[in-house]
Amino acid sequence: MLTFQYILLGFLIICGVAVSFSKNLLNSILIFMSYSLIMSIIWILLESPDLAITEAAVGAGVTSVLFFVTLKKIHAMGEEEKKDE
Repeated sequence: MLTFQYILLGFLIICGVAVSFSKNLLNSILIFMSYSLIMSIIWILLESPDLAITEAAVGAGVTSVLFFVTLKKIHAMGEEEKKDE
């Protein structure tokens, strides 16, 4: 079980670095969502289910939806798709 926790911590570090270097805003949001989901798994392994549920609901759920809505409102999602073509 300790090895699994180290693997999850490694993924957390990778997600943090990947968000820093990502130039695409949509990819950054998706990486942030995965960071929150991995963190909620770690909270479950630390036997803290209340924090795990909160992290999954707020970190991966509500915050990500707000980020998506913000990108849509400022028309950043459409502009990035046009630049990729």
